[in-house]
Order: sequence, then C-alpha cells, then structure tokens
Amino acid sequence: MSDLGPENTFRGLPLTAEQDAEVRHYIKVQMQHHLPWDTPELRAMLRDMIQPPEVADEEDDADADEARASAERARASIDDAIEPDEASEEWHAAIESENMKHPRG
Repeated sequence: MSDLGPENTFRGLPLTAEQDAEVRHYIKVQMQHHLPWDTPELRAMLRDMIQPPEVADEEDDADADEARASAERARASIDDAIEPDEASEEWHAAIESENMKHPRG
C-alpha cells in the first residue's frame, strides 16, 4: 500500500487511510443514488475527522481520583460500630482532615 499523505487524500486533507476511504465511500454512494455529494453531512464528517471532540481534561480526572482517595482514607478511619449519625459526622471531619493533609491545587 502506498503512503497516504495530503497530496493523495480527499482535497489534500490530513486524513488516515480509513478516513479517506470512508469519505470516498460516502461520495460513491451519494453519486450512485444521483444525490449531491458535497453536503453539510460530508462537511460535518470531515470536521469531526480533522478536529475530533476534545478528550476530558486529565486534571479533572486527577482531582476526582484524589477526592475518591480522600474519601476512602476518611472512611477507613471511622469505626464501623458507631451510630450512623455519629459516623456521618466523623466521616465529614475525616474528609476535612484529609483535605488539610493533601490540599488540592
């Protein structure tokens, strides 16, 4: 298979072989049905291929992981034999303590 580059992809766009094949297939099917191929759908497809949706911010994931870790450490420090109301108060206090030990940001 030859190297696929901007000089031999659809309209010189930076597409992968799979993306170029998908675009050309779309055009072929449209033409077989005697429909216009330069459509808003094709433009949207190309836009998604060139500028895919942004990936979730890794910093947000790290913050969520740290929050879960703090909650787990707090839960581990609570005695299971105490009353639910008291356990809730102790859990909140333990969360505050964990947040002071491991500040975010």
